[in-house]
Amino acid sequence: MRRLSILGSTGSIGRQTLEVVRNAPSDFTVEALTCESDIDTLYDQIMEFNPRLVSVVNESKAGELSVRLKGSGNNTEVITGREGNIIAATLDSSDTLVGAIVGFAGLEPVYHAILSGKDIALANKETLVAGGDIIMPLIREKGVMMLPIDSEHSAIWQCLKGEKRDDLDRILITASGGPFRGMTREQLENVRPEDALRHPTWNMGGKITIDSATMMNKGLEIIEAHHLYAIDCDRIDVVVHPQSVIHSMIRLKDGSVLAQMGKPSMVLPIEVALYYPDRGPSIVREFDPFEAVNSNLTFEPCDTEVFRLVKLAYEAGRKGGLVPAVMNASNETAVRAFLKGKIDFLGIEKVVFETVEKMDPLISGTELTLESIEQADKDARICSEEIIDGNYGK
Repeated sequence: MRRLSILGSTGSIGRQTLEVVRNAPSDFTVEALTCESDIDTLYDQIMEFNPRLVSVVNESKAGELSVRLKGSGNNTEVITGREGNIIAATLDSSDTLVGAIVGFAGLEPVYHAILSGKDIALANKETLVAGGDIIMPLIREKGVMMLPIDSEHSAIWQCLKGEKRDDLDRILITASGGPFRGMTREQLENVRPEDALRHPTWNMGGKITIDSATMMNKGLEIIEAHHLYAIDCDRIDVVVHPQSVIHSMIRLKDGSVLAQMGKPSMVLPIEVALYYPDRGPSIVREFDPFEAVNSNLTFEPCDTEVFRLVKLAYEAGRKGGLVPAVMNASNETAVRAFLKGKIDFLGIEKVVFETVEKMDPLISGTELTLESIEQADKDARICSEEIIDGNYGK
């Protein structure tokens, strides 16, 4: 039985994790849940799963939730703030942390969870993009497991089972292409937030959906795969596969290509991670190969001249150090500005490129620690905001 702490339980991944738990209550217990401010959803989750504690980042909302719980007779403890996430992540009664917080905020609690000996079921890309150079050595030092939930990395992980790492030649990360596949730079100039939020395949949160539209999500996954599988970024390819049937592939040194296939659902990769090394019961509708054949599976190269953030991610991954953290922070800031109407769609990449260019000489040679990564993240956000205010504001 796995005893879970779920960071970001009210988001898409968190809710689907609880769907896995709901399907097999004898296999899991829920020890802790966290959210930013969605206490209505969290309240319902508390009533169903009865965790020992919950953390709400928004202090006012945490107070509201405490009042509601007292009236219900439920004894779940409510805590708040950044420290609340760390307490939930390191809870003695849990053995596995599900990292489903979106963005850089997921790094610190994951780091402390590893220090306290928890296995990590990771959906949060930014943890490894910004902190992979300290997270993966710590995983090995503490002898805990890193269980990838992201559908692409789950696919790669499954394909690698039973294979010698020395036999791995290339990783082929598939991409749906997002809502703007095939568009020109000129066409992207007129993209509105509501256009970018219409993903053709996946139902995800706002930030992740915009990353899919810019293809930055693939850039983040390249760096993530580099850390997870100890492979150079130049041996990782992005393959645009609009049907989202093949979730990623590996090529071995003899030329064999292994692929993991399935319906575009996050429930399966969550289940694969939480039941590892075993296989759990079937939850999602079974994959029908005849249905897949009828959809005419296609593969295309990623156009990095149109979606230039992918090219930047390769460069950041090669440089390493604090550059990926700066790139990630500026992207989060720019995406937020785009969703608020402050910058246009192509302004996202302009802000990210300019932030990385300005900060690169300032961070070169800095020792990598949790503190230096957090400082680089903070400085990059300030730099990005200044760029937005000075050059790209509407």
